[in-house]
Amino acid sequence: MQGKAEHVDGLVGLLKEFYSEKQADLLRHEWGSRRMPQYDINNTYQYIVNREDVQLSWLATAITELGGTIPAGPDSTIAKEPLKGADGVRSVLEQDAQNAQAFVDRWRPRVDAMTNARHRGMLRVILGETLEQKRFFEQALAGQIDLLGKRSEQVGPRVGEVLPTRWIE
Repeated sequence: MQGKAEHVDGLVGLLKEFYSEKQADLLRHEWGSRRMPQYDINNTYQYIVNREDVQLSWLATAITELGGTIPAGPDSTIAKEPLKGADGVRSVLEQDAQNAQAFVDRWRPRVDAMTNARHRGMLRVILGETLEQKRFFEQALAGQIDLLGKRSEQVGPRVGEVLPTRWIE
């Protein structure tokens, strides 16, 4: 029976580690969503944040079902300075694309080696969505802005940028 307990403890530890890394990604992408001035790229960041929130809920459920506790949030180590024009936006997109690939490269061998099919499948979905995020960042870097779909011709041309403050009273 001890072998099963050790296996569960190892699985919980792996899920908690994965959770912590995805939580740090979520915080970075939340930061990025507040600084991307172009509407479509901003909306893509918000879509990514939403998906990561869902992924974290899956991981939290898996951890608690196995008797574990959800890891505390990471200390915020993300730079808080505003982006400086197009170079700042490019830098964030490049870093996010690199981070996404590094996350997949770091986790894919560990996920593929898991014996728990349910949790391995869940983590593979998250890895796949992380590669989708990387593709979004790369497309934005290449100047594409219809990242989440084509805009209707009837809507008209894109004008302006996202407001720096969300709520104006």
